[in-house]
Amino acid sequence: MKLVLLDALTLGSDIDLKIFENYGELVVYETTNKEQTLTRIKEADIVLTNKVILDETVLKACERLKLICVMATGTNNVDLEYAKQKGIVVKNVAGYSTHSVAQITFTLLLSLITNSAYYDGYVKSKEWSKSPIFTHLDKTFFEIHGKRWGIIGLGTIGKEVAKIATAFGAKVVYFSTSGANHDTTYERVSLREIMQSDIISIHAPLNDKTANLIDKNELALMKKGSVIINVGRGGIINEEALAKAIDEQDILAGIDVTQVEPILSSNPLLHVKKKEHLLFSPHIAWASVEARDKLVNLVAKNIEEFLEK
Repeated sequence: MKLVLLDALTLGSDIDLKIFENYGELVVYETTNKEQTLTRIKEADIVLTNKVILDETVLKACERLKLICVMATGTNNVDLEYAKQKGIVVKNVAGYSTHSVAQITFTLLLSLITNSAYYDGYVKSKEWSKSPIFTHLDKTFFEIHGKRWGIIGLGTIGKEVAKIATAFGAKVVYFSTSGANHDTTYERVSLREIMQSDIISIHAPLNDKTANLIDKNELALMKKGSVIINVGRGGIINEEALAKAIDEQDILAGIDVTQVEPILSSNPLLHVKKKEHLLFSPHIAWASVEARDKLVNLVAKNIEEFLEK
């Protein structure tokens, strides 16, 4: 049995991959580009991939391939219909990053609303040491307590964020992107109402219903000083419209995901004038060390279940 892992670098260098050696010969590649994919997996029985594209052209030439393990929740990088036709099993993983994503949601939010970068810089520059008073209040901040928190996508992660937000004293409402969620714990409202919240966080997948869900008309509904956090998918927010809203509407944004990743240097969000109103992280919300360890073990479990059949 030959296993090929195509993009190990996406899992981080601190994660032990030896567990996969229990199932056969393991070949590990740090990264794999489009031209390298077919050559590397042509003789593989099992392919492990995070983001490498496995389309019909590639899969057609892989006569030995029996199982594709997507080391993520989303499977849009695999031609699922053709894989099914060819009898190739595709398994993904879910539920491994809930606490990690929730934590980064609050990291982005709290860093933005408390102006933590500014105050850290103020102290480290020794400006505080020159102050005639014991404090410094040039940058105001607000509490989460008593605020209206709108959640877009009340799945497992959205519910975890809702629970924590409630513990902070926020009033949580949600918008169901599928239209099928009828959670009774929180009030379900329209997208228009969500956009008028004090805090908005996005925890939805990218699909036909969520692509460009938040454009200039939706952003125009946001209140001055309100915050939008996107730890879902970049294509859910129109980035050009968001950049304009940050500069013109005095809103704050925390962004972990962009439409094209890595982010393009031409991305309008990199060129906003009010840079202190925007905080980035490079698609790390899913990636605490605990989440990545859990991910690897869930992939191993998928392999075991497949081999036992």
